[in-house]
Amino acid sequence: MADICSICGLPKDLCVCGEIGKEQQRIRIRFETRKFGRPTTIVEGIDDKDTDLGSLAQKLKSFCACGGTAKNGQIILQGDHREKVQQYLIRLGYPAENIEVQ
Repeated sequence: MADICSICGLPKDLCVCGEIGKEQQRIRIRFETRKFGRPTTIVEGIDDKDTDLGSLAQKLKSFCACGGTAKNGQIILQGDHREKVQQYLIRLGYPAENIEVQ
């Protein structure tokens, strides 16, 4: 017998809890100039409980070919990568209308 999700009651292979969680998040991608005029892209609003920010930051750093980190509920990337990050998050399944680019 298939494992059953404790949240939605569906079998694990049909579970929609992760997709519902992605649809309820409001993600902000903003550009900020840091010390010595260094440009940084900051991604906020991704829920720590549902998503491993460290692995998502690693994937974003590889996709954008830049350095960065994940701390305090934020992903900080070196450089201006707002459009690339938005495209990547949409490809991961986050709704485009819930992603705000500033």
